[in-house]
Amino acid sequence: MDSDSIECVSSVDGMDEEVTSLPHRSSFKPHGAAVVAPATSVHELLECPVCTNSMYPPIHQCQNGHTLCSTCKMRVQNRCPTCRQELGDIRCLALEKVAESLELPCKYYALGCPEIFPYYSKLTHEAQCNHRPYNCPYAGSECSAVGDIPFLITHLRDDHKVDMHTGCTFNHRYVKSNPREVENATWMLTVFNCFGHYFCLHFEAFQLGMAPVYMAFLRFMGDENEARNFSYSLEVGANGRKLTWEGTPRSIRDGHRKVRDSHDGLIIQRNMALFFSGGDRKGLKLRVIGRIWKEQQNSDAGVCMPKHCSS
Repeated sequence: MDSDSIECVSSVDGMDEEVTSLPHRSSFKPHGAAVVAPATSVHELLECPVCTNSMYPPIHQCQNGHTLCSTCKMRVQNRCPTCRQELGDIRCLALEKVAESLELPCKYYALGCPEIFPYYSKLTHEAQCNHRPYNCPYAGSECSAVGDIPFLITHLRDDHKVDMHTGCTFNHRYVKSNPREVENATWMLTVFNCFGHYFCLHFEAFQLGMAPVYMAFLRFMGDENEARNFSYSLEVGANGRKLTWEGTPRSIRDGHRKVRDSHDGLIIQRNMALFFSGGDRKGLKLRVIGRIWKEQQNSDAGVCMPKHCSS
């Protein structure tokens, strides 16, 4: 990805500044790792000796009573990892009954989830828990950081040197001197604080089939159900012509590449982008104008009404 020579000139709420896109890799430890309830003798009994995860039915055992989970049973080629006896198809029904009687807190309780679940349904909840940590939304490098939104905001600012802006309107100019030499590129991420929430603005070049295109889209730093409360518009244009896009921001639960590959944003063909850039059409100077607003439910009419940011 050729991003070292890509320059972004932005104007947000009347303030201009230049930003150079430089890849950055995070070297910190993930934040908000799952914390489970203190171990007890029962919890230890339900811990698989191979993978150390909690065991869920079917729970298998050897003739000597050593147990392990069904996933690890296939990994150890049907041999008990403790005594090396053949496992066969013996189920530990007693331990499965113990599991049925347990109620455990969500493993994300330290991140704010107050829920307690029967042992069997705990995994199902945790896969969709609204309090589970988020992945870093930065698209310029493979970053393994996870955490809650406040942590990720600090991480993006301090580790990735991302631009942070306050306001619900923006005027961003993306510049590249030799755009025909770049088939895949990602410009520096920009984050906006609007209506007390954070939004990530992405802009990049890639191949759509055989056609080189540019794409701009917005992601919401929160869950999908919260993202539906907002809408945004993007616009590019020049010479008496313009392209517009209006939609709902995707949650950062959806990865950057997933959103891009679904084409859920403003897509501009390269030739059109160069036409909008003016001049000899050899360099990219594309201005993207955007706005974010909040959808308000009108209880009388039963419809959503846009609420505009006052900043």
